[in-house]
Amino acid sequence: MELSEGLAALPPYDADADGERSPVTVRDLRERIAVADALLVVTPEYNGSIPGVPKNAIDWASRPPHGGASLWGKTVALAGAPAGQYGAIWAQQDLRRVLGIAGARVIEGEVPVARAQDKFDEDGRLVHPLIEERLRAHLAALVAEASPIALAA
Repeated sequence: MELSEGLAALPPYDADADGERSPVTVRDLRERIAVADALLVVTPEYNGSIPGVPKNAIDWASRPPHGGASLWGKTVALAGAPAGQYGAIWAQQDLRRVLGIAGARVIEGEVPVARAQDKFDEDGRLVHPLIEERLRAHLAALVAEASPIALAA
């Protein structure tokens, strides 16, 4: 598993800056997505939807559209980890729609982690057994969906 923590370094999506002259941060994001077997997108929720930074990354990774983008056909699982009480359910629903339009294969289900700050220890380790169980099952479903056998079916 590889974490992608540099999404804030991406410039705002600009079709005029896209193409052969795309910024290096964009080319790196697209390459990392292209070579990944699958993606797990974990998001907070701002104002009942997807925060701007992950939405911007999706915009860059969804180009060029219709089969040429790194997101096209990529198997994706969703989870939400906000500070609030709803587990980013609305953000996950919006991500499902946006990623689907971008051509990704979003698996069924979500993992809402309400009040995420209470579910992890000071070292960032998940310490909530029920959430851990749900996350393990969700990741197993992601791996199963992304396997070559599942893709051939």
